[in-house]
Amino acid sequence: MDTVPNMPRYVIERDLPGAGNLSPDELQAVSQKSCNVLKNLGPEIQWEHSYVTADKIYCVYRAASEELIREHAAQGGFPANRISEVKTMIDPTTAEPKGRSAGDAA
Repeated sequence: MDTVPNMPRYVIERDLPGAGNLSPDELQAVSQKSCNVLKNLGPEIQWEHSYVTADKIYCVYRAASEELIREHAAQGGFPANRISEVKTMIDPTTAEPKGRSAGDAA
C-alpha cells in the first residue's frame, strides 16, 4: 500500500470492555470490517497496527485528517474515544548523544 506523503500519524484509543478476551476469529472479523471501510474511504487513511489490552484497543493510523478517522469509526461502528496526533517519535536511540553512533567508543 502506498503512503500519501506527509500524512500525519494518529493514535486512536478505543474503549472496548473485554477486548483482551476476544477470540482470534472475533479479532479477524473486526480487522476485516475495518479494512473494508478503509478501502471505501481511499488512500488518505491507512491502518498501521493496533495494541489490544484488557479493555481497550490502541490503533495507530496515518490519515489526512482527524475527520477521516472519525468517519472510519462511524462507518465501521468502532468507538474512537480519544484521537491524538503524534507530534514526534522517540526510542532508546533518542538518549544517545548527538553526533555519535551507538558503535562509537566513549
